[in-house]
Amino acid sequence: MNESKKKSNFLTRRTMKQKNKKEVSFFRLKLESYMSEHHPERLGDKEFITARADMALTAYCDAVAQGFNHLEAERIASEVLFSGLHFSKYDTLVSVLEDEFERELPAPLPERLSLLLLANKAVQATFAGYELTDAFAASGQYDRLYTELTGTIVLLIESNNLPTVKQTEEASPKAL
Repeated sequence: MNESKKKSNFLTRRTMKQKNKKEVSFFRLKLESYMSEHHPERLGDKEFITARADMALTAYCDAVAQGFNHLEAERIASEVLFSGLHFSKYDTLVSVLEDEFERELPAPLPERLSLLLLANKAVQATFAGYELTDAFAASGQYDRLYTELTGTIVLLIESNNLPTVKQTEEASPKAL
């Protein structure tokens, strides 16, 4: 292959890569960071992330156009960006596992197990019994959900004979 054809193919590949690169967006990065910590099960929903980041950018631009300063505009955009995401099923499960099963499931097991539990039908059914709004964690219903999740997890462990650290320690011979 001659030199000019190689150069042409290289330029074509480079142009295609540039077109396919994901647009870097402050609001997208901010949302992805938040979701990786509080809603990791939803990180794959790129359509939601893109739409929400676009809505936040629009809210920011509109606020600046209306005369708000940049800090106020960012606060307004953040309200749009995180709307409906303040309550986290993942965080709730991690809290239940860390607080109620601390001895049986030491760190980092609660974080790992919470992702698996989110896909469990019994856990999903427990969450489905509540209207999970942004203010849910501050409501009286949160304690009831917490208690139900604790019971559901106990039943899952018992009915599936799942090993826990406590059971493993009891089964191992004691050192002299």
